[in-house]
Amino acid sequence: MKKEKILWADDEIELLKPHILFLEQKGYEIISVNNGDDAIEKADEEQIDLIILDENMPGLNGLETLAIIKEKHPSIPVLMITKSEEEDIMNQAIGGKIADYLIKPVNPNQIFMSLKKHLHAKDILADVKTSGYQQDFSKISMLINDAREYEDWIDIYKKLVTWELELEDTDKGLTEMLKMQKTEANSAFTKFIKKNYEDWIINPEDRPLMSPDLFKKKIFPLLDNGEKVFLVVIDNFRLDQWRSIKPILNEYFNFDEEIYCSILPTATQYARNAIFSGLMPDKIAQMFPELWVDEDEEEGKNLNEEPLIQTQLDRFRKKYPFSYYKINESSFGDKVVANFKNMEHNPFNIVVLNFIDMLSHARTESKMIRELASSEAAYRAITKTWLEHSSSIDLFKRLAKSNYKVIITTDHGTIRVDNPIKVIGDKNTNTNLRYKVGKNLSYNPKQVYEIKQPAKVGLPALNVSSTYIFACNRDFFAYPNNYNHYVSYYKDTFQHGGISMEEMLIPWIVMEPKIGR
Repeated sequence: MKKEKILWADDEIELLKPHILFLEQKGYEIISVNNGDDAIEKADEEQIDLIILDENMPGLNGLETLAIIKEKHPSIPVLMITKSEEEDIMNQAIGGKIADYLIKPVNPNQIFMSLKKHLHAKDILADVKTSGYQQDFSKISMLINDAREYEDWIDIYKKLVTWELELEDTDKGLTEMLKMQKTEANSAFTKFIKKNYEDWIINPEDRPLMSPDLFKKKIFPLLDNGEKVFLVVIDNFRLDQWRSIKPILNEYFNFDEEIYCSILPTATQYARNAIFSGLMPDKIAQMFPELWVDEDEEEGKNLNEEPLIQTQLDRFRKKYPFSYYKINESSFGDKVVANFKNMEHNPFNIVVLNFIDMLSHARTESKMIRELASSEAAYRAITKTWLEHSSSIDLFKRLAKSNYKVIITTDHGTIRVDNPIKVIGDKNTNTNLRYKVGKNLSYNPKQVYEIKQPAKVGLPALNVSSTYIFACNRDFFAYPNNYNHYVSYYKDTFQHGGISMEEMLIPWIVMEPKIGR
């Protein structure tokens, strides 16, 4: 086993022999020098893993030595030891990018713990996480087997997402184990949805919070209470992606987190229009036919969102002025930020951010994007990078200085598909890979969630024999014609429209600006 090589520079190095012996017994190789010049020379000659620097050395002092070493070897962690507790010395050392800072006298255990923190933290954390998930694995499996209520599935999904984030930097064996458990959970979740979904739509008073309920139950009470509300809808946004960007926004906001359930299909045309109208899709088609676009029409399916919002406000006799913006590219976001002062006159503003949806489509169509977002972890990382470097973060910074309650949510999530299911449809069948609607569909009913009477689940029928079918878990629909090419093209892409925890269990985040910023 490789010994980590430690360079220790101190003008009183002879007095530190007991410390050095202790660290050598712990398995480290110690190279000792008594001045800054020798420390720089050794750092150039040897493959050093960590440097310990005394701040108060004759000749080149510790801070001067630190500056030279960091210029030449910026990746080597440096532990600074000093007799001084002066804040200025500490600030200079921290500004010089030290890894740690200890005040003399130090004992060997202090140094040993610092070495462990900076040289072995990743391995220690991986071991702790591995042990933690292995202990939790059986508990989660029992929760999956025992789940009977909607709240049970929220708890299971939250636990799985937590472990997914915790384990993303650990060995692949463990992440595969988690992937299998998520698949197991989604199979059971599909059975739960098949058993309960129709009752939820028929009896809305007894269902969990769903897409058409959000304005009535969550937004209107805030507005009626005199609050100003800024709703940010991030298309294709999942709980794990929220968790990945949360640390960025934590600097500016406090959070109240909930989960709501998307309607089926988990697709923009249905789920987002249901949010904005407060109606199930069949009711939109009946009450506002000019605002509903059927599957077989070529017109864009989500072009009428602003008038749908107005219909809901009118229906509930809400007179609140509002603004609506859809951001498809950075320049649109810049315009929204620039126009923020005008928006502040409204008690209610809605912004739709389409980046993640655009990313998932681009990942399907572009080999380069597929390489950049090659895994779930990479997909989350790109989401985080987007927020950090887009106009969206400027918008959130402005909101942090306002008196708005800021809500972040989405209309549906997305799932990485890998299992093709054969389906046959006529030329009028829609193209979505996770749900199909048509009158001449051929499929294995055991592999799908089948709806032969769309009105029972609040869906419009194109004709009297229209059937909806939904893909479950990680399945996707493939046509027999040119089957192999179709499957290889869409396998491991992110899709939405069907039944999975990732698509249906949606983050609903209410954020309040932190006081005193």
